[in-house]
Formats: sequence, structure tokens, C-alpha cells
Amino acid sequence: MFVDKVLVEVKAGDGGNGVVSFRREKFVDKGGPDGGDGGKGGDIILLASSNQDTLAAFRHQKLLAAEPGANGAKRKKHGKSAKDLIVDVPVGTTVFNERGELLADLTTDNQQAVIAQGGKGGFGNAHFKSSTRQAPKVAEKGEAGESLTSTFELKLIADAGLVGLPNAGKSTLLATISNAKPAIADYPFTTLTPNLGVVDIDEKNSVLIADIPGLIEGAAQGKGLGDEFLRHVERTAVLIHLVDAYNDDVISAYKTIMEELKAYKTDLSKRRQMVVLTKIDGLDEKNVESKLTELKATVPAKTVLLAISSQSGQGVKEMLYELKNLVLKDKNSKLKAQSQELTVIRLESDDNEWHVAKEEGYYAVVGRKIEKFAQRTDFSNPEGVTRLRDIMRKMGILNELERHGINPGDKIRISGHSLIY
Repeated sequence: MFVDKVLVEVKAGDGGNGVVSFRREKFVDKGGPDGGDGGKGGDIILLASSNQDTLAAFRHQKLLAAEPGANGAKRKKHGKSAKDLIVDVPVGTTVFNERGELLADLTTDNQQAVIAQGGKGGFGNAHFKSSTRQAPKVAEKGEAGESLTSTFELKLIADAGLVGLPNAGKSTLLATISNAKPAIADYPFTTLTPNLGVVDIDEKNSVLIADIPGLIEGAAQGKGLGDEFLRHVERTAVLIHLVDAYNDDVISAYKTIMEELKAYKTDLSKRRQMVVLTKIDGLDEKNVESKLTELKATVPAKTVLLAISSQSGQGVKEMLYELKNLVLKDKNSKLKAQSQELTVIRLESDDNEWHVAKEEGYYAVVGRKIEKFAQRTDFSNPEGVTRLRDIMRKMGILNELERHGINPGDKIRISGHSLIY
């Protein structure tokens, strides 16, 4: 079964906890702290594979979870870091988070992307030994691994996409010019899933063509098969717009598809396009010319307009050479645009940034770095809480809280944790 969109819960591994331990050996008095650090949690990594062609494996596997890192141990033993979870997905897979932000776009075979990072392991008390702190009784908890609800979408990567009304001859054309074997019949919606075919045009050039299930009027509103499959032409360089010569109103057929392309979330009506009148083998030359004349009055002047018969092969070779030229023109224009792009310098957010806000019943402290320290603090350990206070003092947070009017006994909240001022 072809599946091209799934919702997947992702949970990277938590980091292992550091431990509090002191060396205890015969004839060794006050051996000092020897608690080891926790290991790192496993990342969630997607690997694009040409051996995968659908997201069907995720229909029942709704959770991807990596292993947590091991806790540290006495004698300064470092906890074992967990293995990363590497998951194969089809080439062309995109991943979005809950806010619709793009996390990964896997367009080439063997390309990898980390979509959730495992948490770092917490430090054991051996890490905190110093000349002034000979016997620290503090250790850190491991960081939580990233977790999110993600959407996996598969967008086929093809040079050209076949679009048109049902029974416009898309599958027949693809079967004629390529090695693809799509289902073909004389009733609507023969094609229920996208098909791909490689077309050799000459000794040097070949193109990959995607046959997209037929669109009807109102597809953008969910009628028929809807417009879900149009995501597979988002990456295509050229659209081959097929119009059935036996349609009584070829202008209406052409406009119907153009409206649905325009109504899609990404306006596809402006994509490079060639309009092809199909199934002309049963019509006389005069009738074919009449329909081409009708289309010429509506189709933009710069758009390639041709007539073919997939059954007899009439006009197919000319169509393929025009397609090759359009694909090469698109590639050249993209290369030119890339060479003219200016490097954009982005100011990354500072991890040390933080801010304080007075809320009802508590004072909120927000900031990437201080929140990470809070997550790694064992709030049941007084020395751990004292260390967090020291960090807040060094960062200037306690001074800012005082400027906001905090009083002894007031509550401070950081990353879901509370402590008393």
C-alpha cells in the first residue's frame, strides 16, 4: 500500500545520571569523590534510502524511541552512551514539527538528518572536585532527550509530472515511454497512487517522470481523490499537462486543471509546463487542428503546445525532445539563481540569554542555558540546589530577581522546577 503522509511521535534517549560516590578502599583514608558521569542518550536519525518507496512502515509504528544513556558508576566509571536509532525512509521524505517548521528534507540517497537529539549525560561528583571543594556531594541528572510529534511527508523527486483529468492518458503515456507498468483502464481514477518511470530520450539524457492521479473540479476542496497527491509534483521541474482530444470541451478541461493547480497550497500553476493533446490517433487531421487552435487561444503563448498518440507513437518523440529542453532550461536557471544568491548572515540566539518575569504566585526564569542547568539539577539534593543558586548568581539572575522585588520565601520556577528564594 502506498502511504505518503504519516504522523510519528519521536523521542530521543535521555542522558544517564551522574552519581555521588566516594572512594572506599582498605588502607586508603578519605579517598575522595569518584562518581562517574552518565552516558549520552541516543539520537533519532533518518537515513534516505532508494530501497524504500513508501512510508507504509510507519502506519503501525507510531513511535520512534532511542535508548537512554547509562548512569555513571563509582570509580569514575562513565555510563555507556546509547546507540543512535537510525531509521530508513524513502528519498524525498520531508519532516515537519508541530509548528509546521521543516526539520529535514532528504533528497539524495544515503543522506542523513538528526531530527531529535539525545540528552547529554549528567556529571558525577568526581567532576566537581576542586581545591576548595574536596568532598562534593552533588551530581547532575541527565538531560532529557528531545521529543516531538512530527509529520513525515513523501514527495517524489521527478523531473516532470503528468497532470490532467482522469482518463487523460497519463498512465498509457508513461507505460509507452518508460519502464513503468501503471494500471490502465477505461474508467476514472485508474491511477490511485503515483507511479514513476525513467525515460531515455537520447544517449546522454534521461528524465524521471511521475504519473499523478487524476484531478477533477473541486479537488482542492477534497472532491474525488482530492489534491493530496499534488505534493508529488512540488519538486518537479516541468508539468506535462495532458488534455484528452475526445473531450467535448478541451478549454474547460484545461482550465479545470489549472484552477486546481492554482488552488493548491503551493501555487503550481506557474510551474514550467507543456500542454499535450492526447489520443489523436482516432481523429482526422482537421479535427486535431481545430482543437489545437482552441487551446492556443487560451494557453499562454510561451507554453509548448503539442498533439500526440501514445498508442501509435505519433508526436511522442517530438514531445520528449521538447521535455528535455524544458528540464535542462529549468536546471540551468536554478544553477544561475544559486550562483547569484548572497550569503545571508543570521544572528544566532545566545545560549546565555535569559529573562525574568513576575507571574501570579511565582517568578519565572526563562533562558536556554539556565533551563538546561535546572533540568540537570537533582532538586532533592540540597547541594545540587545550592549549586544552581550559585550559577544563577554568577549569571546575574538573582540580582535581576531582586530588582523585580523578590522576597525571601518567594517561589522561583525554571523549566518546570521550583525553588525557594
